[in-house]
Amino acid sequence: MDGVSPKFVLPETFDGVKMEITGQLGMIWELVKAPVVVPLLQLAVYICLLMSLMLLCERVYMGIVIVLVKLFWKKPDKRYKFEPIHDDEELGSSNFPVVLVQIPMFNEREVYKLSIGAASGLSWPSDRLVIQVLDDSTDPTVKQMVEMECQRWASKGINIRYQIRENRVGYKAGALKEGLKRSYVKHCEYVVIFDADFQPEPDFLRRSIPFLVHNPNIALVQARWRFVNSDECLLTRMQEMSLDYHFTVEQEVGSSTHAFFGFNGTAGIWRIAAINEAGGWKDRTTVEDMDLAVRASLRGWKFLYLGDLQVKSELPSTFRAFRFQQHRWSCGPANLFRKMVMEIIRNKKVRFWKKVYVIYSFFFVRKVIAHWVTFCFYCVVLPLTILVPEVKVPIWGSVYIPSIITVLNSVGTPRSIHLLFYWILFENVMSLHRTKATLIGLFEAGRANEWVVTAKLGSGQSAKGNTKGLKRFPRIFKLPDRLNTLELGFAAFLFVCGCYDYVHGKNNYFIYLFLQTMSFFISGLGWIGTYVPS
Repeated sequence: MDGVSPKFVLPETFDGVKMEITGQLGMIWELVKAPVVVPLLQLAVYICLLMSLMLLCERVYMGIVIVLVKLFWKKPDKRYKFEPIHDDEELGSSNFPVVLVQIPMFNEREVYKLSIGAASGLSWPSDRLVIQVLDDSTDPTVKQMVEMECQRWASKGINIRYQIRENRVGYKAGALKEGLKRSYVKHCEYVVIFDADFQPEPDFLRRSIPFLVHNPNIALVQARWRFVNSDECLLTRMQEMSLDYHFTVEQEVGSSTHAFFGFNGTAGIWRIAAINEAGGWKDRTTVEDMDLAVRASLRGWKFLYLGDLQVKSELPSTFRAFRFQQHRWSCGPANLFRKMVMEIIRNKKVRFWKKVYVIYSFFFVRKVIAHWVTFCFYCVVLPLTILVPEVKVPIWGSVYIPSIITVLNSVGTPRSIHLLFYWILFENVMSLHRTKATLIGLFEAGRANEWVVTAKLGSGQSAKGNTKGLKRFPRIFKLPDRLNTLELGFAAFLFVCGCYDYVHGKNNYFIYLFLQTMSFFISGLGWIGTYVPS
């Protein structure tokens, strides 16, 4: 008996207990499904369909308006008074207004020379131009490099000032606000703002300032962004498609119909008097640019967007940097909407339809509904209806409406039409973070005022519109330092739904679900960065 090895024997009732538990869970599910799950999911479907219709109407409206603008609207120099400012031998440079150029920076090691050099090369009388580098850098080496670059241009006769602060209170808004307090700024009439990676052409001021000089009701002239690294990787191509629609359609429509749009924070010229009248820069949200624009608009000021005035800039080329940027761009507008909606409603200086446009179209549909419906409908509700076949989604809601919206969104970047399918999957992934950010902004949760500066790599220094000299391929088989667990979790959820639909479903949603699963999985591992040939 001592030589017999002991054996672990499962109770004979183990399999029976397991089957009993499974049966009880199944019974509970059936009892809860009909009276609770089905009605709630059906309600969610109706809400998502309503949001889809709201977004569709908004896209169709903007599509119609942009066609009318291109066909029948007058060009900006015909709608507004525009007379070029010329050099005068008798008056000298006194007929040119004094312009302040502000360049806010924070540890911009890779790109600080780009904006400083481009601003110093602007075609404007040197005695009528003040360049102000607002350096909030915490790296002493970077500070020294930026200061030396400013001294280099100053030695060439450029009126450039290097300004630092003891702290970063207010972030970018705080730096811009402090810059306007300097004594040498008091005689400046206009202020131009360029982020550290922006490179204006020499004629930028000569093409924009006359609109402000000859039209005293215009507070802001906004230029369009152009991207020097859009062909670097799939991530930058996807961003280009989204931003090109924003500039080609949204900004143009707002400028042409209501003379209002959100200031993009850079590549824009403000009338300093309008900034002061609106209450100056405020740091209550992470979208200080949009905050100022809304407040100035409520005081009756008009904005002008110039689509043919373009400034080169850089797109985030890492998924981590892009996620932080999108959190700020999604959370900030939602938080500002929460703070300003009643102020907009009570305002007496703007007409009723402009209030409707700002509240409903600009804020509610574009900044909230657009994110919610993309994520909730296509990444949550639609997959759940596969597990609950009693709930039906009409084909016009699941296929036709998103197809029309996607086609309308593609007009901004015709050269990337072949990437449209990838863009859909990518936008669905990003809608997860945008929805989360809008909720944080609306409820002013913990990360509502989080500000992370978007990392720039200085792509424009090695390539002007191409990818020569850039790292094109990521190390795909190396896991990142930090897995994006949220994306990986949704990848698992969508994979389960796809498998269930493949076995039991009738709508063939599994094709979309498996592709979306791959998108979430790739994003979860941080592998968005593969080079895309043009």
